[in-house]
Amino acid sequence: MDNSLTIDDINDQFKSKIYSQDYSDKQKIDGVTLYPLSIHVSEDGDFSELVRINDKGEIDGIPGFKLEQINRTRLINGIVKAWHIHLEQDEIWYVNPEAHLLIGLFDARKNSPTAGFVMRFIMGGGKSQLLYIPKGVAHGSANLLNEPSVIWYFINKQFSSNKPDEMRLPWDTLGANFWEPKRD
Repeated sequence: MDNSLTIDDINDQFKSKIYSQDYSDKQKIDGVTLYPLSIHVSEDGDFSELVRINDKGEIDGIPGFKLEQINRTRLINGIVKAWHIHLEQDEIWYVNPEAHLLIGLFDARKNSPTAGFVMRFIMGGGKSQLLYIPKGVAHGSANLLNEPSVIWYFINKQFSSNKPDEMRLPWDTLGANFWEPKRD
């Protein structure tokens, strides 16, 4: 028995407001990669292996990325930390699965095949993953939780306060509403 409805079976008061969510794959910025990690759950908690360094001194699975420094940053609840751009260093981010950070990226590289492209997605949210951000891709995050969240980031060039490879753009470069969660 088929009890399907059509759009005409929906009350006129709501019909004009109905839309469908887009589930298609979003285009990615050239070079940006999300690497899923396994979470091994046991009776006493869970475990995720973040990176392995191979015999060439590179992070396994990311050819040419030689780890030179590991940093951590803590975002207090409700804070936006953006936008940063680097000319010499690439970054790999790790966000704990318990966190819920809105990540924003845009391709600021003039000659990139994806110049000007923008990406928004969640890190944490129960997933364990690494995010590779190549130099020239502006990046930032917003903490959507009511508690602090931490980003661990691995970089392939040591920071120098005498010659910092760190440029910034205002947090609202793409509009203040960029950092607000989409309401559904």
